[in-house]
Amino acid sequence: MKTNELIEKLNLEVLVEGELDREVTSCYIGDLLSWVMGRAPEDSAWLTVMGNINSIAVATLADVSCIVLVENAALDEEARKKAEMHDVTILRTEENSYNLAVKLSALI
Repeated sequence: MKTNELIEKLNLEVLVEGELDREVTSCYIGDLLSWVMGRAPEDSAWLTVMGNINSIAVATLADVSCIVLVENAALDEEARKKAEMHDVTILRTEENSYNLAVKLSALI
């Protein structure tokens, strides 16, 4: 499934429009950045509450398809600018990680 399809089907808010035609093959849930960096699968949707500049670096290193900020987590302005520079798609939802992962799993 492509990121833009994920946005539509899960009614996600687009905070930063990166590569919306990028494939999403799985999801990963985590807030401990060093853990995510070493374990998030490439092309996954990363579900987190971490909306800071360090999460952009981790998303780039892990090569995830997008970051989905769950539970309406905030995105720092510095992180937004960095995400725009590096074409990192950042999305947001009211859902918690578990509920969103269940819905995403049914789609993939």
